[in-house]
Amino acid sequence: MNRYKHKRAKISVSERVMAINERQNEILRTLKESKTASVNALAKALYVSEATIRRDLAEMKSMGLIERSHGGAILPENAEEISIFFRMEKNANEKERAATKALPHIPPFKSLFIDSSSTALALAERLDLSFKTVVTNNLQTALQLAKKPNINLIILGGSVQNNTNSASGSWTARQLNDFSFDLMISSCASVLGKDVYESSIETKEVKRAAFDHCKRRLLIFDHSKFGAHATYRFTELSAYDLVVTDAPPPAGTDEGDVNFIY
Repeated sequence: MNRYKHKRAKISVSERVMAINERQNEILRTLKESKTASVNALAKALYVSEATIRRDLAEMKSMGLIERSHGGAILPENAEEISIFFRMEKNANEKERAATKALPHIPPFKSLFIDSSSTALALAERLDLSFKTVVTNNLQTALQLAKKPNINLIILGGSVQNNTNSASGSWTARQLNDFSFDLMISSCASVLGKDVYESSIETKEVKRAAFDHCKRRLLIFDHSKFGAHATYRFTELSAYDLVVTDAPPPAGTDEGDVNFIY
């Protein structure tokens, strides 16, 4: 019994989390293609037991990524937006690299808007926010930044979906009309060519309101966003004062008047 425990201890927690996330990614990819999948089919496709799939589905349901159906899982109606808890684990090293590259280029500011992305949060956690006004629409971002000393933190109200942990929609967007920000730090769902895309119209609406009330705008994302699927065009890359990513962009993307850091 002790020998068994000793062998198990060699597998780190981070390795187990990574394995789980990789499986969950495959499950999400399957569901996005077929909208529904049975436990049996997922177990066969991923070469794991049905019990393992059931545990994955239970965890994914708790994060708002899926809904359970009889014998399997389906995507929720608002599945284009993925829980920040899931996104914080996914590509964590890449997001940290992007944050490291962005840090020396942050201009002086007294007021800041941070969107609901985990990549923007990775950067914001490294900033000195003492005696700064910071506004966000994401609950997890607010909880994390509330730990910083002397921060004037404001969270926007609105309708909150359990899989995004963010306030969104027209009421949330209208609240931004009462602000003027020195800086906006945001990410995106996708970069296609020289254009930036979002996964939901509600997210686009809030970001557009913030974008229009900022003096300077920084876009930060990891390289997985290049060519990713998203539906709603937000703006062009050149509309940002600075675009930061963790790896060189595809050929042609950084040509012209896009101010890239990578």
